[in-house]
Amino acid sequence: MADFQTIKAELHEGIYIITLNRPEVYNAFNEQMTTDLQNAFKEAAKNDAIRCVVITGAGKAFCSGQDLKDAPSGGGKRSLRDSLESRYNPLIRAMRNLQKPIIAAINGVAAGAGCSLVLACDYRICSDSAKLIEVFIRIGLVPDSGSSWFLVHNVGIAKAFELAATGDDVPAQKALELGLVNQVVSPDNLMGEAMKVANNFASGPTKAYGYIKKMLDRSASTSLDKALDYEVFMQEAAGRTEDYSNAVAAFREKKKAEFKGK
Repeated sequence: MADFQTIKAELHEGIYIITLNRPEVYNAFNEQMTTDLQNAFKEAAKNDAIRCVVITGAGKAFCSGQDLKDAPSGGGKRSLRDSLESRYNPLIRAMRNLQKPIIAAINGVAAGAGCSLVLACDYRICSDSAKLIEVFIRIGLVPDSGSSWFLVHNVGIAKAFELAATGDDVPAQKALELGLVNQVVSPDNLMGEAMKVANNFASGPTKAYGYIKKMLDRSASTSLDKALDYEVFMQEAAGRTEDYSNAVAAFREKKKAEFKGK
């Protein structure tokens, strides 16, 4: 496993736990953190022992977004284009392309790019004291790191505009009502519940989860006819996995299926 400077990463029984670890600045992104996260998700993609990812934050916050005090390497003024194209967009793409479930355990505020990081996850569990904020507008910017896409596909255009254009706090319970998160739990139960969900994913048919991610992302911008055709393609692929064959055999033998992620 790789060593990181701004995050912690550990593998526990198929679950890769990533902890953003800059609590003194509410886990704000600096250049090193985006590099560390890109490398962590490369590890998650190539390591077959990793079957699920959980991402959370150290301290009081999940992630407060870009660290505005962070100077770009080499000095000079930061290019927002370069920052997105070389740092944030590759990270979001790596998360959505990862053919394994990603769970966000949202322990505190998730703002700006930190909110985008949450929305790029597949399953989101939120502490009842946490909140999501599309904070970009507060400094005269627009949503980035995928938020413009994630918001529309989670809550629709009208509500997406409201969240992006006002930058209002979205408390945990409101986020649940809007469909931005899947569960809200007490702070004491957050990691326990996240690990419970993660254990279910880590012991499940990993390839099928990856196919589901592909199908749902694709369905957002395609027709029903094309979705039906793609279902045929993906179902054929799922039907060729060892997990499918073993599960059918277990069913016939009246046993519980044991998925190996193959």
